[in-house]
Amino acid sequence: MNWRAPAKPPNPQHEPQMTKDHTMTAPGTALMPPEWYPQDVLWIGFPHLAEEWSGVIDRAQEQIAAFANAVAETGQEVRLIVRDAANAARAASLVSSKVVLEQRVYGDVWLRDTGPLVVRDHAGARAARLFGFNGWGEKYLMPGDQEIGADLAASAHLPATRADWVLEGGALDGDGTGLVATTEQCLLNPNRNPHLSRADLELRLARDLGFDRVLWLGDGLINDHTDGHVDNLARFVATNRLAVPRATGEDDPNTAIYADAVARARAFGVEVVEVPSPGRMEWDGVVQPASYMNFVITSHAVIVPIFGSPHDDEGVAAIAALFPGRETIGLMGDAVLIGGGGFHCSSQQLPRL
Repeated sequence: MNWRAPAKPPNPQHEPQMTKDHTMTAPGTALMPPEWYPQDVLWIGFPHLAEEWSGVIDRAQEQIAAFANAVAETGQEVRLIVRDAANAARAASLVSSKVVLEQRVYGDVWLRDTGPLVVRDHAGARAARLFGFNGWGEKYLMPGDQEIGADLAASAHLPATRADWVLEGGALDGDGTGLVATTEQCLLNPNRNPHLSRADLELRLARDLGFDRVLWLGDGLINDHTDGHVDNLARFVATNRLAVPRATGEDDPNTAIYADAVARARAFGVEVVEVPSPGRMEWDGVVQPASYMNFVITSHAVIVPIFGSPHDDEGVAAIAALFPGRETIGLMGDAVLIGGGGFHCSSQQLPRL
């Protein structure tokens, strides 16, 4: 069952901040904009590998299609990336005519991690940053995932630069001022960049994406195969304002992880807003990294994954309160989660010129 919260008049104290002409407020020559920055396009990957979805690929495709439809219905351009003609036909049967289908070669569906990260300078010019990708620490290596970022950048006519280190987009979340959050579990993991120290990584974040201040959180959610991507744990919702889950129930598997993230953020001087977690969610007896933090901010709406948890309505309502100028839509994402991610993981935005 889907859940919708209509847009309310924005509250200037809590609405994501930009200058009047939509330029970012960070210093430097180029910076990755915050997700609430106006977008020209949202790319979304369409599931196509049945063996990756534990028997639920049909439902996963339906849920991704519902996600694409919801964003397109708001008036934003959506490009649903499909692997081949058969998947194009399947996708076409599920999406509205407002969704554009593009057939491209890719392996896994998680474009947040394999797609280009787009920076924008203060003159308005956009450029793509491409990074090394090693299948989340050599765990899931699939043909096409190393190339799809450059392919999408070229399709958007973006000049592209390839960096000399491994990075996935879901490992980062910025607030548009040069502040970025990440987790030690992922970015310092020896399965990514064993030759780089914390200081080396901070220098590269500043050089390649314009992030000059790094909030280092600890671990990500239990059983997250990305080694703790921050986009499943904590998200900036405005300048210096971070949303973090609050444990629901004594059996919530991530209670200590949430508390540690809150403590680190506050010690760094970041305002924290807590959002109820889905609580303990399992599939075949295995705890799943279910999180409302895997929401997607688009130009006109916020899409929140829900899981059939008794906390779904409360979680979506809490996120809606953080984005009063946008409609907030809760969409079932349990099958997408079984495949290893969420709506945010499957998408990547192209900031507006």
